[in-house]
Amino acid sequence: MKKIIVAGLFFLMVTVNFSIVYAQGKWTALVEESGKVLSQIQEIPEQSIPEKLLENCEAIAIFPSTVSAGLGIGGKYGQGIIMVKNHKTKRWSAPAVFTIAGGSIGWQIGGQATDVILLIMNARSVEGILQGKFKLGADASVAAGPVGRNAEASTDVQLKGGILSYSRSRGLFAGLKLEGDVIAQHWEGNKSLYSKDFSAREILLEGKVKPPKSADELLGILNKYR
Repeated sequence: MKKIIVAGLFFLMVTVNFSIVYAQGKWTALVEESGKVLSQIQEIPEQSIPEKLLENCEAIAIFPSTVSAGLGIGGKYGQGIIMVKNHKTKRWSAPAVFTIAGGSIGWQIGGQATDVILLIMNARSVEGILQGKFKLGADASVAAGPVGRNAEASTDVQLKGGILSYSRSRGLFAGLKLEGDVIAQHWEGNKSLYSKDFSAREILLEGKVKPPKSADELLGILNKYR
């Protein structure tokens, strides 16, 4: 009987440890994929995000493979990361895990996975995101961002602290509207990624964690625009 109990406890420990490693690997892969998305977009000069905007933004949000689907009534959901820039030190924070979700009504047929990048242009919007569920278009204006290395950045958007959106589609879908979509921090994702229960504020603004190895590609790109 004692051997059975010991064996049972051992199996339980192995199962728990496997679950922890699996969960951490999932979020590590998300961070790595975010780096690949930004890298691939910036590799095409005429379709890239203007360097000036990356230099001046307060934060960047990347949601790889955000899934949109609909037949009359549409919806979307994605998981991604946000990183905040400290303009005094010119350093980027470690990534924090967030979700984006929303629905829409319109003539939408089919589904697709879309990579979404948001440039958050002022600290007030960053603060709003950290306070809880943040609705695009209501808590901050959102507009399609200009593309191309030589594209002129919208001075009006920068002054008002709006959010600029960029997307890359992988399938057929009648547009990607972000107004009304909600951004929220993913507590379990952050806990799994850093093996401790850190809030997004502690990760992004308080520097409680160091960027993981999986963020190397992201940092390598973002550090070019400081």
